[in-house]
Amino acid sequence: MDIKINLADGVPLYKQIVNQIRYMVASGVLAVGDELPPIRALALQIKVTPNTIVKAYDELQAAGVLVKRHGSGTFVSDVGPSRLATRERRRIIEERIDALLTEARHLNVSLDDLFNAIRRRHALIAAKTGMDKASGEE
Repeated sequence: MDIKINLADGVPLYKQIVNQIRYMVASGVLAVGDELPPIRALALQIKVTPNTIVKAYDELQAAGVLVKRHGSGTFVSDVGPSRLATRERRRIIEERIDALLTEARHLNVSLDDLFNAIRRRHALIAAKTGMDKASGEE
């Protein structure tokens, strides 16, 4: 599992781990039933204390993303693979929308101008990739 910690980020280390694992689940990099590394092994790998990993795993378990099986390890929850991934994708997008709306407000960009910019960027990306991902059309 490839988790990168940024000490200059300002985001608590455990939260960086939580966010990256959530993203891995939402994107399908981690699938239902996949086992996560043991606490000590992951702590050594990314050079943080085991308590940091415990805090991250506990938060992810409380959110239903992970499940701990006593004596077996920590696994991606089988709450429902598509429901979990859908919920995580929605949460990630909503976080980014919130950040975009906040930034637009600070820059005095109207909602109409923001939507127009999003449409232009979407069209540009769709033209570069040769398909409209939102509608699945080629």
